[in-house]
Order: sequence, then C-alpha cells, then structure tokens
Amino acid sequence: MKIQILQFSICRKSAILIALAGASAMFGACSSEKKENKSVENFQVAIPLVTDTCVVKDYVAEIQALQNVELRSRVKGYLDKVNVDEGKAVKQGQVLFVINNLEYKEELTKATAELKSAIADMKTSELELQNVKTLVDSKVVSKAEEDLAQAKYDALKAKADEAASSESAAKLNLSYTVIRAPFDGVINRIPNKAGSLIDEGTLLTSLSNTKEVYAYFNVSEEEYLEMAKDNEIGNQKEVSLILADNEPYPYKGVIETIDGEINKSTGNIAFRAKFDNPEQLLKHGSSGKIQIAKPIKNAMLIPQKSTVDIQEKIFVYTVDKNNKVQMKSVNPKARLSNYYIIENNDLAKGEQFVYEGLQQIKDGDKINPQLIKLNPNSEQQPALFGEKLTHQEPSPAKI
Repeated sequence: MKIQILQFSICRKSAILIALAGASAMFGACSSEKKENKSVENFQVAIPLVTDTCVVKDYVAEIQALQNVELRSRVKGYLDKVNVDEGKAVKQGQVLFVINNLEYKEELTKATAELKSAIADMKTSELELQNVKTLVDSKVVSKAEEDLAQAKYDALKAKADEAASSESAAKLNLSYTVIRAPFDGVINRIPNKAGSLIDEGTLLTSLSNTKEVYAYFNVSEEEYLEMAKDNEIGNQKEVSLILADNEPYPYKGVIETIDGEINKSTGNIAFRAKFDNPEQLLKHGSSGKIQIAKPIKNAMLIPQKSTVDIQEKIFVYTVDKNNKVQMKSVNPKARLSNYYIIENNDLAKGEQFVYEGLQQIKDGDKINPQLIKLNPNSEQQPALFGEKLTHQEPSPAKI
C-alpha cells in the first residue's frame, strides 16, 4: 500500500514538472512573439512648411442701397393714379402717384381770393393813412386821428400777410398731391392701390438707388486693433463679397469708413464697405459675407491630418534624435482647409513630426522615420468658411 502511494506521488510530481515545463515554453514563445511585435515600424515624418501665405477671414454682412427712402403722403385723400409698378426703374422727377386734388384746388382758390381782398383793404387803408397825415400836417385833424389810421393800416397789412401765408400753404398742399421720384432708383413694394383712401403720413412705397451698395459688417475689438496696428484702416482696403448662394460677387469693394465707437454689448465695431452694382444684382436688404485677405510672411504650416485633438487642445507627435516620438501641443492661429498655421515658436525650425498613422503610435514609441516633403497644393482646397492658402510647392516626395 505504501509503495502504491509513493508511486502515485512520484507520478504526480512528474506531471507537475512537465506542466511547468510546457508553460515555460509557452511563455517563452509569447515573449518572443511580443519582442517580434515590438519591432520598429516605418512612419512618414515631415518638417513644418514655412512659406508666405494669405489668410482670408469671413464676416457676416448686411447689404444696403446707397440711397433708400420711404415715400409717404403729405396730404390725405383718394389715390387717383399709380403710375409705376413694383421693381421698375424710375428717373428723378418722374411722377409716381397722384392724389385727388379737387379739395386742394378749392382751398387754393379760396386762399387766393382772401389774399386779393386783404390786399385791396390794405391799399385802401394805406391811402386813408396818407390823407390823414396830410391833414395832420395842415393841423386840420389831431395827431390821434393819424394814430388810429396807422393802427388800422397795420391790422389790415397783418391780415394780408396772413392771407398770403394761407395761399402759400394751399399751393404747397396742392403740390403734395403729386408725388415724384427724388432720385433715380427702383420702386419697391406698393401697399396701396389706385382708389385707396390714404391719410397723411401713409406709406406709398420706398425707392432704392442700388447703382452702388454698402455692406455693413462687424469686427471684434481685437481684430480691429490688429488691423489698426498693421495700418489696414483708412487706406481704401480692398475686400471681397460672397453672396448668399456662396458664389463670389464679381466686383471688389473697398472699406470706406468705420463706426466711431465699439458696441458695449457685443464688443464689436461696425465697418462699411462700398461695392459697384452695375447689373443691379445686389438688392437693399440682401445678405452675404465680406472676405478680408491678410498676408502672412513666413507662416509655419502643419497638415491637420498630422494632429490629434485632446480636450480642446491640438497635439503633434514630434520625433527626437533617438527616433522616439513625443506628444507636443501646438497653438493654431488660423485654420486652412487642410492645414493649420501655428505659432512659429511651437515647433523648432526643422523639427520633425509624424505625418500620418497617429492612431498606431503612443508617446515614447520608437519609429523608423521616412522623411517626406510637404506640398500644400496637393492637400489643400480653398476653405469654405474663410481661410485659404496661396503659394506653390513641389509634390510630396520622399527625400
């Protein structure tokens, strides 16, 4: 019985040793496999592109006509004639509306008659005054008679002046029944049609002169100060306009003036640009985007695909002299369609960074760098919302 137990114990120990040997062999194989997996891999790397470029910034703009006025009735009455239609061009002085003028003609006739009567009475009184003065000089009547005659004449003269003023007012009211175009322009909406009874101050239409237009847009205080430092204000700086359909307007404009104060609630300051509008494409109240181009000398560019975004910060993987990658933050100051413009001190001149495949590496990994040369023309398309790059470089190629 003891012999059997001893044999079983020996067999059990042998089995454990065999199992340990097998596990050791498997572990060795796994370690060998991991070592093989940790082999240095090839990664494309690049150095920042330093070149002159141009950043274009967009600003929401409101288009207004060079002249835009409301035409309102100065008198009340029935609208007899509407001589124009909405959207039609008119010339300065052209008759647009006619209000029934019978009442105003009668008022003028009455005022004219009262003026004539008042003038006649005044002239009669004037003759009487001259006669009294002669009698006073002859000492036929007293000085008091002359004073009475003078007072009567003054009263009648005042009445004549009042009648003249009434006639002028009647003439003016009669002239208000004909509404003319104050300048060349385009008629907008006409809310009241012929036959409508209108009151004093009723809107008849509005008239817009859009041969030239103003584009109003707001700039932040920070950007305004930057423009001022770069001497870009007051020099008729040229700007572009993007229409509501995202198509560029064919004519360039110039910044003419800026507001005199910064809006306290928004922190912005209003700019005004002027554009020619020979085809009358732009209408009063249109919307669009002003684009202002700003050249940047020796801008440092890195591809967006070479960066990672972590908690609202932008990082790149730089490569040190031992070919190890290190995560480093950069501060983009402008965004292109496929590139970032970063601060020149974010990366050292000639410092390499991993071009692509960032998901396959981590901080501290060793790589076999394959240097390529960046070409912005092959990677960059015009930016949809603002910035774009203009320069020429050769295609990406290994060095």
